[in-house]
Amino acid sequence: MSLPLEGLTAIVTGAGRGLGRAEALELAGLGASVVVNDYGRPGRDGSGAASAAPAEEVAAEIRAAGGRALAHTGDVADHEQARGLVESAVAEFGALDILVNNAGILRDRMVFSMSEEEWDSVIRVHLKGHFNMTHFASVHWRARSKAADGPVYGRIVNTSSEAFLAGSAGQPNYAAAKGGIVGLTTSTALALARYGVTANVICPRARTRMTEDVFAGFPARQAGAEGGEGLDPLAPEHVAPLVGYLVSPAAAHVNGQLLVVHGGMVAVVERPRVAAKFDTKQDAFTYDELDALLSPHYAGRPRGETFAAAEVLGLKRG
Repeated sequence: MSLPLEGLTAIVTGAGRGLGRAEALELAGLGASVVVNDYGRPGRDGSGAASAAPAEEVAAEIRAAGGRALAHTGDVADHEQARGLVESAVAEFGALDILVNNAGILRDRMVFSMSEEEWDSVIRVHLKGHFNMTHFASVHWRARSKAADGPVYGRIVNTSSEAFLAGSAGQPNYAAAKGGIVGLTTSTALALARYGVTANVICPRARTRMTEDVFAGFPARQAGAEGGEGLDPLAPEHVAPLVGYLVSPAAAHVNGQLLVVHGGMVAVVERPRVAAKFDTKQDAFTYDELDALLSPHYAGRPRGETFAAAEVLGLKRG
């Protein structure tokens, strides 16, 4: 019996550790040839010397299990290096079919304390990195579609965060980048659907090098089915199967969607809904009319409630 991703080629960025590693191994296990990308800097803030070791180790792990893998150590936030990553996949395996954007860094600070460099660096790696890879993958798929005079196989899974959904006071750069990634994903989903390409976005929760201090107080083991110790509820392996599904032929009808995933749970997040609508009784609104309409509306709302959906932080496996 053939595997669901057999004959397909995937790029996974930030795949040397944590979530990206788990995703690369999952896709390889489902039959895909995988280009394992990781810049290899040791610091979660992007500091330290770049190293080929993380990407090489994961690629070697895939090959040792009988899969096909290529290590790539380029910086996806660099436009030309992102181009080279897509070209490497095509040159090594003949085509690109799947793109999983996962690379990122953290430089947390309250908005009143954040420096320009701390803002720019996080936006660059997360948001520009997602754009660079999406751009060159979409160029490849569009050209293939034109040559075939019809749709081709293309899948994108982008990585957002609950920091965007719920708001994160100490991460204005990260939350903004992750919100931008959702906008990029929905735009891409509409733009590329005609070529046979889908684009979806996940908000994963996992214990990784980037989040080890955030989840330091959470137990690393849970009771297994037979009373023993089971998988860490925050293990990246809880996230990887959803990525495998979203890039598979089975998910051809899933496009432009946002899903929260962690600890044996997947939640489908609905798009925003209009809660209230007000019309002027004149040619245009005046200050007094808006005061008479909006002030009572917000006076009845819970204090501290914002557009952020903090309730997602309470989601757990039932």
